[in-house]
Amino acid sequence: MVSLLQKLVAGVCFMMVGSQALAQTLGPGARPVGQDWSRSPVYARDGMAATAHPLASQIAIDVLKAGGSAVDAAIAANAALGLMEPTGNGIGGDLFAIVWDPKAGQLFGYNGSGRSPSNQTLDDLLARIDAMKRAGKLDADYTGIPSHGSLPVTVPGTVDGWFALHDRWGSLPMASVLAPAIRYADQGFPMTPVIAAGFAANLSRFEQRSPMIEELDNAMALYFPAGAAPLPGDVFRNPDLANTLSVLAEEGRDGFYAGTVGKELAAYFSAIGAPLSAKDLAAHRGEWVEPRGVEYHGVTLWELPPNGQGFAALMMLNILKQTDVRNYERGSVGLFHLLVESKRLAFEAMAQTFADPDFAEIPLDYLLSDEYAAVQYARINPEQVLSPTELAAPLEGEGDTTYLTVADKDGMMVSLIQSNYRGMGSGLVPTGLGFMLQDRGELFSLNPDHPNVYAPGKRPFHTIIPAFATREGKPWMSFGLMGGGMQPQGHVQVLINMVDFDMNVQEAGDAARFLHDGGASPDGGDPDHYGTVYLEPGVPTATVEALQKLGHNVEVNATGVMFGGYQAIQRDEKTGVYVGATEMRKDGTVVGW
Repeated sequence: MVSLLQKLVAGVCFMMVGSQALAQTLGPGARPVGQDWSRSPVYARDGMAATAHPLASQIAIDVLKAGGSAVDAAIAANAALGLMEPTGNGIGGDLFAIVWDPKAGQLFGYNGSGRSPSNQTLDDLLARIDAMKRAGKLDADYTGIPSHGSLPVTVPGTVDGWFALHDRWGSLPMASVLAPAIRYADQGFPMTPVIAAGFAANLSRFEQRSPMIEELDNAMALYFPAGAAPLPGDVFRNPDLANTLSVLAEEGRDGFYAGTVGKELAAYFSAIGAPLSAKDLAAHRGEWVEPRGVEYHGVTLWELPPNGQGFAALMMLNILKQTDVRNYERGSVGLFHLLVESKRLAFEAMAQTFADPDFAEIPLDYLLSDEYAAVQYARINPEQVLSPTELAAPLEGEGDTTYLTVADKDGMMVSLIQSNYRGMGSGLVPTGLGFMLQDRGELFSLNPDHPNVYAPGKRPFHTIIPAFATREGKPWMSFGLMGGGMQPQGHVQVLINMVDFDMNVQEAGDAARFLHDGGASPDGGDPDHYGTVYLEPGVPTATVEALQKLGHNVEVNATGVMFGGYQAIQRDEKTGVYVGATEMRKDGTVVGW
């Protein structure tokens, strides 16, 4: 007979074993097809949207179903994301886009970046920075342009970009395009987990940087009522943004740059002593630019020219073309070493040359030439890393961004990226307007000998880049990967995953990535330091250890945050079927029609 004591002991032992079992990490389940760490792509024929928020993706599809073009749907999604994901974008920031026009049978590029204040010279800026240090608003040893407050604020280019794209390819009235975002801003929507975490991170950052920021009360009242960030599931409203978008629906782009909103912006600049003015807003115009492409194993990757960093991805591909990466295992140390070193070399060239082309002569033809790529490839030592002094200089830049892509039944495909730069932006929310101003001007250099040096009326170096890929002159994939200096690195990693290692469009984004961060950049940086290669946990341990032996400074990072935010739509030229993927590291979804 079992005693009561024996039963109790047995029960305790069972609970101990059970609790130990529960404490163990549970791995991924199995899949009938494909990799067990990736879900299925989405397939559809009549239209598709991939964004960083499920509601924004659904809004885009609703616009397509209502007769809107892919451009209409992309603008509608972007407007919603400015409301729902203000941790990464908004109408206080800039916009870049690549559009495949099926009627013209070609790609079009748009650079919607804003300029610095026209009435502030480099000496004026340096004097303001010095005054902030004397007043204790900046540490005495602070280098560069302040990350928050009015000094890094450049003219927001997003609204102008919306209307430029809409004027060319819009089918629905702008009032209809903006209506869903206006409705959600007025009525509210539930907060999602990754974006909620971004709110909390930005609150902490604003509290730390508050001495730099002339006025933080508006931002706190709008985004952090009661001094706290919203939690997942909390209903968030922004009626001020609803009013602002309603003005744009009625007054058009001029409502933002000269009309009702523009006047409020100018009054706010004046009230806080910011260098931007009504004159700067009225003078703003974006620019149509020509994408450039590099062919890689039958696929051509297209990027926009500087002042953005897109051509760094093209330089990386050109270096990789000097060998055949298909001879490597995808997780091998040899391939990771080659990828990281090609990144460092490409970013070196970018750090020395990229800037606003209106102010600098950039040797783009040479930088994208096979001759230059062969020279760069020859510098890579398979046995050890190049030292920082051997490199001379590569870019960095932290950045929080949103990327989205939309395709319609007629074959139009839009690759669009939009950002306030660092986190939510400068910390400055113009009174009553419901959005934060960007801090993109932080990326200017203060070195008078650098092509990216600050100057009045100049566009800063930019990190946000949309991408597009064609095959035999036909649209193959609209894609992007948000996140500062991660973006060119991510474009290349996704592309080789698909082209060289036969991953599908979703697997290519879910696969473990690397991010090399550090070195010099167009805004300064430190050319004397190697920086760090961050790897996701999916990279084999043996590869991590072997990279360290080669001289790489390696850290494994399991947060997912720094490795970007991928979205993609692929097109089957024969059937017209779209295949979509979205980033597992974000909150978003792909929706097809």
